Amino acid sequence: MVRPASFGFNPQTAASNAFQQIADLPGEAETQGLVLSEFDGLAKALQHAGVEVLIAPDTSQPAKPDAIFPNNWVSFHYDGTVTLYPMLAPNRRAERREDILEQVVRGGRFRVSRTVDLTHREAEGKFLEGTGSLVLDRAHRVAYASLSPRTDLDVLGEFAQLLDYELVTFEAQDAAAQPVYHTNVVMAIGTGFAVVCGEAIAQPLHRDAVFNKLRAAGHDIVDITQRQMQEFAGNLLELSPASGRVIALSTTACRSFGSAQRRILESHADLVPVSIPTIERIGGGGVRCMLAELHLPKRQLGPADGTR
Repeated sequence: MVRPASFGFNPQTAASNAFQQIADLPGEAETQGLVLSEFDGLAKALQHAGVEVLIAPDTSQPAKPDAIFPNNWVSFHYDGTVTLYPMLAPNRRAERREDILEQVVRGGRFRVSRTVDLTHREAEGKFLEGTGSLVLDRAHRVAYASLSPRTDLDVLGEFAQLLDYELVTFEAQDAAAQPVYHTNVVMAIGTGFAVVCGEAIAQPLHRDAVFNKLRAAGHDIVDITQRQMQEFAGNLLELSPASGRVIALSTTACRSFGSAQRRILESHADLVPVSIPTIERIGGGGVRCMLAELHLPKRQLGPADGTR
């Protein structure tokens, strides 16, 4: 997680993110105070649930209004791969920081074996915004992606080839028939479940392909509505602390689920809902967007680490 220094409404992302809201914004200082309280509340709730949380501080310069969403510029993988992604908004590219990667490796005692850098695609005007653009079924090596201005098919192909993933692509639209900016508000995949907004997948053949692929992998499907998608019901993340699996999500998302939908989720993991209304409304992203999950292998400790 990245604790923000200058969170705010980002005009460079608003054209493609209909979840951002500009009306009745509080003052800058008030906004920052609300956001830090919400950020700290999520970090503490996850820690209380047994999740190991590594927090990196944002830098004040240059101002990075979306630094709170690190999952868009980096992903971490079981084989020791770190992947860096091309970002549509120029002011988001400064979020990619080597010192954060060093803190992750050092603080989490992780081992990195290679870096896959896709950022050269920015010069071509082609983008792929991490696990916002990609919803990964890591166990089955399938990457689901909704094509949009932030999710380019060519870059998807490069990702799939370099990281050995099968691609399932589709087009998703919101209630106003506009492309949904990120796949991770349309759907989420856990170990044994998947949340998907079937209403948003415009083409029936694509919708059937997504649902059939998920069912073939053994996932219980929670099919959400457009309204629920707007309330971030698709923007959640399963985490696996030693105490057992948990699902991190916002209070807004949690309240949107019907009783039957909630029972399916609770049969797979404990729900950890946290209130982040300011982040959702102004930033246009949810709990899942705030978390860059760490799948890197742990490195072996030796004498230099104070062990014998």
